[in-house]
Amino acid sequence: MKLPLMIALATLALAAGARAQETKVGIGISGWTGFAPLTLAKEAGIFKKNGLDVAIKKIPQKDRHLAIASGDIQCAATTVETWVVWNANGVATTQIFQLDKSYGADGLVVKPTIAKITDLKGKTVAADAPGTAGYFGLAWILKKNGLSVKDVKVVNMGPQPAANAMIAGTAGIDAAMTYEPYLGAVRAKPEAGKIIATTLDYPMVMDTFGCTPKFLADNPKAAKALADSYFEAVEMIAKDPKKSFEIMGADVKQSGEQFEASQKYLRWQGREANQKFFAGEHAAFSKEAADLLLEVGIIKAIPDLTKLADTRFLK
Repeated sequence: MKLPLMIALATLALAAGARAQETKVGIGISGWTGFAPLTLAKEAGIFKKNGLDVAIKKIPQKDRHLAIASGDIQCAATTVETWVVWNANGVATTQIFQLDKSYGADGLVVKPTIAKITDLKGKTVAADAPGTAGYFGLAWILKKNGLSVKDVKVVNMGPQPAANAMIAGTAGIDAAMTYEPYLGAVRAKPEAGKIIATTLDYPMVMDTFGCTPKFLADNPKAAKALADSYFEAVEMIAKDPKKSFEIMGADVKQSGEQFEASQKYLRWQGREANQKFFAGEHAAFSKEAADLLLEVGIIKAIPDLTKLADTRFLK
């Protein structure tokens, strides 16, 4: 065999070997702006560069734990309190890094006739299903104002249809919980209603990424690569925002400019911010959230909160 042919075959063999070593991982997310760096990490080749073969699947938050339980996905992105719910319901999962914090990206929209949050007593509010961020956010805001979800009539709608119902002036819907980019559509039409509260007033929406304990135990290098890839994506956004916004916007059918506008209401969290968050804030918030979830009947018992996070991969 001629030397050039031998070299070519050896190169192909090495390439095939490298592909074989890529760890396959299924990740469940939604179109929420805060999760977009995960899409960027895939589309920009960051996951692949770090030895990962990632499949990102858009799964509603109310169903994401079912996909984990079935083995369809091994990891997911969701809000901190949702991990409490999943673990309380027997779907063992562990958070390994923080994605974002909402700074006004989630909000409660009300019709013009509603002057204050306490006016919602006896009214109808559109919010996502129990066990989701929308439902929890509504419960949190109401509790901080001396009310409970039992004081309102909750109609279960996802964040996009809830926002659309407000924009359309749907009869019988007095308020709605939604988030970016759908909250932005309501901002653009003030005649449809007003944003009476956001996470600037009630900072209770923070998102994290986690996986099953089995995946973390079997694939510690891949778990580290997932965290590193996310942090690299955040760095890419800082270095090349225009290209990054275009890639992330395309995934949710937005232009780069539209996506840039929606991301102004949140903060993606880098490695240093992650280390600070998991040093104390995460545990404190998880405890307060678990107490509220128990109070409103979303969970029947509080799971072992010490097993909700694994910080090994943040270094």
